[in-house]
Amino acid sequence: MSLFKVFDVAGSAMNAQSMRMNVTASNLANAGNVSGDPDKVYRARQPVFSSFSTSLADQSGVAGVRLDGVVESSAPLQQRYQPDHPEADADGNVYVTNVNTVEEMVNMMSASRSYKNNVEMINTTKDLLL
Repeated sequence: MSLFKVFDVAGSAMNAQSMRMNVTASNLANAGNVSGDPDKVYRARQPVFSSFSTSLADQSGVAGVRLDGVVESSAPLQQRYQPDHPEADADGNVYVTNVNTVEEMVNMMSASRSYKNNVEMINTTKDLLL
């Protein structure tokens, strides 16, 4: 593999981590979402990436990361009895999103570090080429 292909690999990984950070930021922004209807409550989302064996190698001969989609979490919603809440249903229940803020912060830190590692890989490759 030539050193120039490292840029393709690192670039696809940086795009993946950028998408991961955006989805995590969206989850954190909606962490306090409540509704009286469980179908209208925000559900945590996670990006799904293809593995190296089914990635860009089929298209360009270079391994990398490709976004396959964003899926909603199947974790159960929290149900709280709050009859005085304006969004409460007829039984006085509200449904709280299933976003786990601790897990999302760990995802954000992991994605940020992975992004920085790919930047370092690009810079090191650039220095080697020079």
